[in-house]
Amino acid sequence: MLKDENRIFTNLYGMHDRTLKGAQARGHWDGTAGIIKKGRDWIINEMKASGLRGRGGAGFPTGLKWSFMPKESDGRPAYLVVNADESEPGTCKDREIMRHDPHTLIEGCLIASFAMNANACYIYIRGEYIREKEALQAAIDECYEAGLVGPNAAKSGWPFDIYLTHGAGAYICGEETALLESLEGKKGMPRMKPPFPAGAGLYGCPTTVNNVESIAVVPTILRRGGDWFAGMGRPNNAGTKLFAISGHVNNPCVVEEEMSISFEELIEKHCGGIRGGWDNLKAVIPGGSSVPCVRGENMRDAVMDFDALKEKGSSLGTAAVIVMDNSTDMIKAIWRLSKFYKHESCGQCTPCREGTGWMMRVMARLVEGNASVEEIDMLLDVTKQVEGHTICALGDAAAWPIQGLIKNFRDEIEDRIKDKRMAGIAAE
Repeated sequence: MLKDENRIFTNLYGMHDRTLKGAQARGHWDGTAGIIKKGRDWIINEMKASGLRGRGGAGFPTGLKWSFMPKESDGRPAYLVVNADESEPGTCKDREIMRHDPHTLIEGCLIASFAMNANACYIYIRGEYIREKEALQAAIDECYEAGLVGPNAAKSGWPFDIYLTHGAGAYICGEETALLESLEGKKGMPRMKPPFPAGAGLYGCPTTVNNVESIAVVPTILRRGGDWFAGMGRPNNAGTKLFAISGHVNNPCVVEEEMSISFEELIEKHCGGIRGGWDNLKAVIPGGSSVPCVRGENMRDAVMDFDALKEKGSSLGTAAVIVMDNSTDMIKAIWRLSKFYKHESCGQCTPCREGTGWMMRVMARLVEGNASVEEIDMLLDVTKQVEGHTICALGDAAAWPIQGLIKNFRDEIEDRIKDKRMAGIAAE
């Protein structure tokens, strides 16, 4: 359980002043120049020591990612790009940072950019986030006026500019290379890797793409020390994390908690329990719509971190916890997700372009029971042909929910097919 003094986001619910004055009163922008004066190597080593893993879903170590950037410039500028294109169904944590605690993000952008020798940062914000963009832009304007960003950012001697760019509401632009294509004014389609963004990213220059939460926690980690952050959670799953809990709980919420908290404690403490009690829990999608579901009885004792959920056959992802009780039609719920992925496929890779439509159509028939039992294995086979055969992970994201459904709720699919067949026979 997270102690109050260890909270990083002190205005998650917008109860306090979100302006620069309010942020400074809560301890942000405190000694920023001093942190920068300690130098790049110190910052990157502290980030490595903290054990922070990327909060955008993949969980890649943040300090290690930063260290891939070239130490010396070859004449090209370097860039930090913040991925604020929060379009994963169920995920709604970054928006709380941007609209209520935006200065954590801006200060993090400055320090992270300095650590990677970047004088400019682009924040790419989701098209539907209108109010969040306004709040974030107002905070950026305040920072320019106060001299916290600009030619001599926070009196550190480091020139730094920050730009906010509005996307147009495409899920694929949450993939880092599609985001870079969109930033350049092109169609948002993922690039082949290599080259990786650290070698050739935005405008062909060294670039690091990080999630909003990954960057927003940086200043507090550096002020309090990497060891402080590493002291929370289990080894390799360190720190605090924003959990966005939705669905059939009594009190859906976004909450900052310690990593490796148990699922039961998270739900009981912050969400007032499962709607209708624990016996009514049917399934949980623990990390946003792209990760496989877990049966309710297997989830109660789950530990909420990257490694433990992998053992459960799922993933922490963005920690968008979607809770479903016994009133849920699981087949229909997963069909709805497959419809989303079919709609959001950019169409560049054949397995994804053709496979997502094919999977959605089979899922639509399974919802009605208009299929044969043999088609379940055929559908599973197609998900395996899509998974891992595309340029970006959208193919995997479309395949995993269906794989989770078949693994955990195959009996429901078979029963529906049989019921439909029996109804047809009775009608004759």
